[in-house]
Amino acid sequence: MRKLILLFLLLPVFSHSLWAQQATTSVDICVYGGSSAGVMAAYTAKKAGKSVILIEPGKHLGGLTTGGLGYTDIGNKYAITGLARDYYRRIGKHYGKFEQWIFEPHVAENLFKEYISKGNVQVLYSYRLSSVKKQGTTIQEIVIENSDKPSSATNRVIKAKMFMDCTYEGDLMAKAGVSYFVGREDNKLYNETYNGVQLLNKHQFLDGIDPYKVPGKPESGLLWGISPAALPPTGSGDKKVQTYNFRICLTSDPSNQIPITKPEGYDPEKYELLLRVMEKEPTRPFNLIMKPDLMPNNKTDINNNGPFSTDMIGMNYDYPEADYARRAQIQKEHELYTKGFLYFVGNDPRVPEHLRTEMKRWGYPKDEYTDNGNWSPQMYVREARRMIGAYVMTQANCQGKETVKDGVGMAAYTMDSHNCQRIVIEKDGVKMVKNEGDVQIGGFPPYPIAYRSLIPKESECGNLLVPVCLSATHIAYGSIRMEPVFMVLAQSSALAASLAIDSKQTVQKIDVQKLQQWLKTNPLMDNSPADILVDDQDKVHTVLTGNWKSEHNPGGSYGPSWLADDSQGKEKKAVRFVPEVITAGKYAVYMYFPKVKNAASETTITITNGKEVKALTIKEADIRVEGQTAGEWVLLGEYSFPKGKSSYVEISNANANGSIIADAVLFVPKQG
Repeated sequence: MRKLILLFLLLPVFSHSLWAQQATTSVDICVYGGSSAGVMAAYTAKKAGKSVILIEPGKHLGGLTTGGLGYTDIGNKYAITGLARDYYRRIGKHYGKFEQWIFEPHVAENLFKEYISKGNVQVLYSYRLSSVKKQGTTIQEIVIENSDKPSSATNRVIKAKMFMDCTYEGDLMAKAGVSYFVGREDNKLYNETYNGVQLLNKHQFLDGIDPYKVPGKPESGLLWGISPAALPPTGSGDKKVQTYNFRICLTSDPSNQIPITKPEGYDPEKYELLLRVMEKEPTRPFNLIMKPDLMPNNKTDINNNGPFSTDMIGMNYDYPEADYARRAQIQKEHELYTKGFLYFVGNDPRVPEHLRTEMKRWGYPKDEYTDNGNWSPQMYVREARRMIGAYVMTQANCQGKETVKDGVGMAAYTMDSHNCQRIVIEKDGVKMVKNEGDVQIGGFPPYPIAYRSLIPKESECGNLLVPVCLSATHIAYGSIRMEPVFMVLAQSSALAASLAIDSKQTVQKIDVQKLQQWLKTNPLMDNSPADILVDDQDKVHTVLTGNWKSEHNPGGSYGPSWLADDSQGKEKKAVRFVPEVITAGKYAVYMYFPKVKNAASETTITITNGKEVKALTIKEADIRVEGQTAGEWVLLGEYSFPKGKSSYVEISNANANGSIIADAVLFVPKQG
């Protein structure tokens, strides 16, 4: 009888052990986080011949790219390569263009699902990290739990040779014992000037806006959202995190609208500072209290704009290192704040009528986020943990003062930090509210991102890559942290993981030159012929007639420069772009046209394949530039080119009545 009782008591243990074995998955590469980076990493790894699992704690793929940021932050299209560029071309195909950087959330997510389907990638939704098991510097396995109903009974074990952390938070990196930083480094640490505390003038209150509930009476207390903290010295480091928000998708189409209603817990006192802004600027327009960038089909990507907007400043400090419950609470607070902000602008009688009228035009779209109450499930986590890896990207990299040789991707965006705190300062004896932390410093060309910034120190972990929470200072990360760049770095990281597996080495020991060559020769991971780009800086493949002015980083160029002529045809000048065609065949030919002041109304172009010659005239008025870019690829037609260097595209200043810009020509092979 005792034996039977003992057997009965042990049965659950045996069954659990058996289930645990059944719930163990072994793969070559485990990708944690279904962000845009995660999808591209998993697809790349699978196309490289590796077994892969992609784990997404939520129910959707694409992270912020599908979560509302449809008005893509680019910086310079030159920096976007490989599968990331392919992604925006496929978006373009959906909307009938060559490339498209502005898109609806559901269109973006459907495309990520296509990559998953095309790559036959195994995706595990609604599972999140519970623990990490390491042996020495090697991650052996991770345990994941159900995100909706955590229970040890449904935990799963993932064993892999290589792991990739593609989350915005860096949870896998942290649990693996890898060093990281949260907040802002002191300028002195890496010899920077724009890190740390910065009280500047962007998204800033005008002088004199009273911070107290009863104006002029400090004893009444501070208005909601204002910190009592004193302003530290400029450039000093702290643990404050730049603000989060939601990129809001609304629609002006009445047939696709759900009204913006009062959210739970609505408190108009949270928005009192907006009224004080309007007292100073009663005619301040709608697009200066929020940034409603227009997207296809009457939709928006709304971002923060101005001193008091959709950024919930100072309310996210806990988030990077918080547990799942606290993070969910912070995200819910941000959601309710944002919905309340929209409702307040549209309905509070104290808000100027022109703002209420404009706000009433908009509503939540019925066809977006249909399983989440038509609201994005992805908060804009601009920055959380940042790895302190084998190499730390800094302001010097952004500004070209230090250039790495192991680049496996490029960045090109302004060093961009949103505000970190809202405080009270005293100026000329008057107490007033100010925002602190917003930095926007640009004016530099694209620059390489070190492979070493994607990997931990060798002493900490040898089989982990981190393309999102990569190793960079706060201010450098502000330039790198763009969705297309994350995709590029994810592709590079997945290939690096594959090389490490093949060579039986750690990620620190792979042949980086081999990785760089792989990225160059097989950018789409399908062995298709790569595009041929001839840029103005390519002295081997450009031939100049006449004296052209080379302008470095002029703003709007493709890459770091362009060639310019303002002589209006008084002296015959031309730039010949000569591709080196490796594979004979048909190519679609595009020329990059930046929008510039005093541009010639027409540009004369000649194209030849060595036998036939075709002359074209491109009208400046026909060039339409959209989104966060100042130039556009213009199709010159499709042509059959032989192997070799007998073909060319030539731009001249013939009959010019303004500036002629010679920047870049792209030859895109046609399949089939």
